[in-house]
Amino acid sequence: MPKQKVKTPKPLPALPAPDRLKVLATAIDDVRRGVRESPRTLKLLASGPAKMAQKVVEEAAEVAIEGAIGNREALINESVDLFYNLSVLWSALGVDPDAVWAEMDRREALLGMAEKLPKTTEEDA
Repeated sequence: MPKQKVKTPKPLPALPAPDRLKVLATAIDDVRRGVRESPRTLKLLASGPAKMAQKVVEEAAEVAIEGAIGNREALINESVDLFYNLSVLWSALGVDPDAVWAEMDRREALLGMAEKLPKTTEEDA
């Protein structure tokens, strides 16, 4: 019996990061609405926000581990998994990527870059 040839998908044209995550958010929404098939995404959507958040934590840990040991390729792959799981969680909670970019813009305007906000103390309030 001859081996079946596996088709390699054509790479997408390079898009800016926010556009990539918007495309992913749209794909996840399509799965939610039944317009697109993805058993993995459908199962994750059905699992609820707590399970989705657990997946985000797991992927974030894997990103941290690969970064700590300096495994660049694995870091890239695990980062994609993290973005995917975070996007599913955002979708479940009605967070549009544009809302995240707006917060990044706000922090950039406030701090000069979109970094973590400084901790506030009771004295600051």
